Amino acid sequence: MEDSADTRPILIVPYMWIGDFVRGHTVVRVLKQRWPNRPVDLLATSLCAPLVGYMPGVRAGIVWDLPRSRLALAKQRGLASELRARGYGTALVLPRTWKAAIAPALAGIPERVGFFGEARFGLINRMRWGEKALPRFIDKNAALALPDSAPLPAEWPVPQLVVPPEETARWRQANGLGTGPAVALGPGSVGASKRWTYYPEAARLLIERGLDVWVVGGPGEKTLAQEIVSATGGKARDLTGTDLRNGILAMAAASVAISNDSGLMHIAAAIGTPTMGIFGPTSPYLWAPLNGLAATVLQTKSKLSCQPCQRTVCTMNDHRCMRDIAAAEVADIAQRVMAQSSVR
Repeated sequence: MEDSADTRPILIVPYMWIGDFVRGHTVVRVLKQRWPNRPVDLLATSLCAPLVGYMPGVRAGIVWDLPRSRLALAKQRGLASELRARGYGTALVLPRTWKAAIAPALAGIPERVGFFGEARFGLINRMRWGEKALPRFIDKNAALALPDSAPLPAEWPVPQLVVPPEETARWRQANGLGTGPAVALGPGSVGASKRWTYYPEAARLLIERGLDVWVVGGPGEKTLAQEIVSATGGKARDLTGTDLRNGILAMAAASVAISNDSGLMHIAAAIGTPTMGIFGPTSPYLWAPLNGLAATVLQTKSKLSCQPCQRTVCTMNDHRCMRDIAAAEVADIAQRVMAQSSVR
């Protein structure tokens, strides 16, 4: 723990993919351990903004949408003006991109910490080195919250999302979802290779066993949701939509979550909902939530030589790493997880 009298606010510029944003809460927790009296704010996109209010230790979210494909210098200047007014003493810039460091530099934040990348000399004035030697994505991010050259801890504090039970109860009532046990399905992901294709069959099996099934995701998952609803004769509920808060509350209200390697998997795990993560082309060691999963579902018949490929589109073995995971296996595991969690 460092100077407890230091009260200068800290800004975190995180990665803006949903799962990475959730994992960024570990960085918040490390900072609060190091500087308990320094307020911590998070830069956020409109998409990720609903997560901020459920993150303990975060004072505020600075919601600012910057285009991915261009510099947008006028928007960077506008963001810099907002940051300057808040008087930050330190900024942690987690992405290695040049663009991510522009607004903190224009704002004149005195300490701008980040790893070397894209020749950011001047924009980052507390440059860190050795990122490539760090084994996992979380190590690369959370190391920036430690003093320079400090050893990594044996375990990082896990991300937390705290959703009040009364909020989930109101949400269930408003959506006519009753109070029975429910399984939340997250069939989407960034990259087709990470999508398990047997969700419709698994949903049908779960409903036959007396469980409610909700399909959760963004507008890009609407077609997948319709396939699942159709396979269950309209008994599964399509809860996909544009507001991430809806997905957060669904994952909080569910008895168990089943998800591909995606942002919703990280949300459910950080909430504490028993979560099953289905992995094929990606490594659970590198990408599973720090919180731990109730079950890590993998293709088990044989280890494929191409696993893990980390590719977004399958180019070998006709997606066997996902095709060999049977719907009945996933439904059986879900029931065991629910039985175990109900006796705790």
